[in-house]
Amino acid sequence: MKPVKPSNILNHELVGLQAQVISDSNPTNISLSGKIVDESRNTLVIQGREKSVRISKKDAVFRFHLPSGEVEVEGHAIIGRPQDRIKRRLKRQW
Repeated sequence: MKPVKPSNILNHELVGLQAQVISDSNPTNISLSGKIVDESRNTLVIQGREKSVRISKKDAVFRFHLPSGEVEVEGHAIIGRPQDRIKRRLKRQW
């Protein structure tokens, strides 16, 4: 698999990446940051300093910290099962 870059983030595995919540419908999640430890069809689980938090993808905007830089992604662009999202080809949606 190719290394994760801003250009291929939508078709890449997200577990293990550092992420930050930029905006969310739940104001307590805003500015939460940490490592993504689990992903389902509609949610991401981010391990913060004290606890893990499950965040809905459709209601949030995430900033991913990659080795080649940072990229902001709207959550609705990454909705879907991880194994299906990796296979599909998408046009850039953000």
